Amino acid sequence: MDPTTQASLAAVIGVVVGAVSVLAWHISDRQQHQLATPEEPAVPVGVATVLSVLRSSAVVVDESDVVLKASAPAYAFGLVRGNELVIEELAEVVRQVRRDGQIRETELTLSRDAAAPRMLTARVAPLGSRLVLALLDDRTRERRVEAVRRDFVANVSHELKTPVGAIRLLSEAVADASGDPEAVKRFAGRMLTESDRLTRLVQQIIELSRLQGDDPLETPVRVAVDDVIAIATDTSAIEARAKHINLVTGGDRDLVVYGSHDQITAAVSNLVANAVAYSAEGSSVVVTTRGTESTVEVSVIDQGIGIPSQEIDRIFERFYRVDPARHRSTGGTGLGLSIVKHVAATHGGDVSVWSVEGQGSTFTLSLPRAAPTTDHPNQSTNQEVRR
Repeated sequence: MDPTTQASLAAVIGVVVGAVSVLAWHISDRQQHQLATPEEPAVPVGVATVLSVLRSSAVVVDESDVVLKASAPAYAFGLVRGNELVIEELAEVVRQVRRDGQIRETELTLSRDAAAPRMLTARVAPLGSRLVLALLDDRTRERRVEAVRRDFVANVSHELKTPVGAIRLLSEAVADASGDPEAVKRFAGRMLTESDRLTRLVQQIIELSRLQGDDPLETPVRVAVDDVIAIATDTSAIEARAKHINLVTGGDRDLVVYGSHDQITAAVSNLVANAVAYSAEGSSVVVTTRGTESTVEVSVIDQGIGIPSQEIDRIFERFYRVDPARHRSTGGTGLGLSIVKHVAATHGGDVSVWSVEGQGSTFTLSLPRAAPTTDHPNQSTNQEVRR
């Protein structure tokens, strides 16, 4: 082989070896980069689908406390930010479950700016060998209902003790004054007053409990507002006459709403009874109605003691009375306005109040209006004075 051919062959071999070396370097470098990227543990097949149909909020965490998957409510509650658990208490439970594989449950209280705290229950369990699953449920409403129920029972117990204790003391006074007919007559009259107040309290407690267990919109009926007002004013007519109070009714006629006739009547009756009870002798109580395209408004206007501005936000609370010192003379139980508020809420309506201390109050019950039918004539205006 001549020198020229040998030189050419050596050059070709050199080029091939160089190309192979470069290719091998590229392959090695690519493999090194691939190995440098850690493989993320995947959520088991089917788990994501199951979590998406659960009502609970779900969070899946890997062995490095990195959140691999979280539902939208988990972000909304502020449990997860990015791929990290924000609540340290929950993160600690996750670490404990990862260490020993034991399922744990805990309760979390999440503070919120300018809002009531949110109560959550968390159930944390291992998911495979490396992952941990946390399921969280919002129990805020349930806890609030439990608190309201406890307060209601406590308030009922307290309110019942007052008239029961008074009747007991009066009965002892009657026994001690058995030889004094005038004293016996006086104590017996007070016993009758206390027993009447106890009867009203028990009746309103039963009524409120019944209203809470009844959904008026399950089987709604057409309720004529004129009939409701007639019953409400007739119920308070005797007390109004005793105090020389004029009961005046007026406004739009032939208005109709959907719901429970008994509940709506109870609400309006309580408003009228309150107005009569807290009005001075010789004054007037006006019950007026107004219809719009979508609502019916029943307003009860009195010239009574009025409500201090700082008390208005609390008057619909159960057993709350603006003037506790007067509840014996008025016979008030503090439940009437709670019943009105409950009826308004269950019928999709609202109740509002305007009041000036010493001048009187106006309570307005608003309810959704029923569609008119050919059986009901057009609206008209009428006023009636009852004495």
